[in-house]
Amino acid sequence: MPRTKVLPALETRETTAREPRWSVVVDNDPVNTMEYVTACFVKVLQVARPEAHRLMLEVHEEGRSVVWSGARERAEGLAQELQRWHLRAHLESDA
Repeated sequence: MPRTKVLPALETRETTAREPRWSVVVDNDPVNTMEYVTACFVKVLQVARPEAHRLMLEVHEEGRSVVWSGARERAEGLAQELQRWHLRAHLESDA
């Protein structure tokens, strides 16, 4: 009877690559008023007025603000919606 060779067990490792987070960034512009930008943030980002006002001030004073971070698909949707409201919005990856 032929002998059967038993091979040593192979060590396997599974790694799960994390998807990079995407940030929605709004840049300052000379066209939209502070009140309008605040109202857009309340409507599109679904944040409370004080948070929308804080984000608007950051855009105004710093020239830009990261208004949302998370999954790419949601970030793309928010950026497009903010652009429809005539805000300068774009995506940045943390990768």
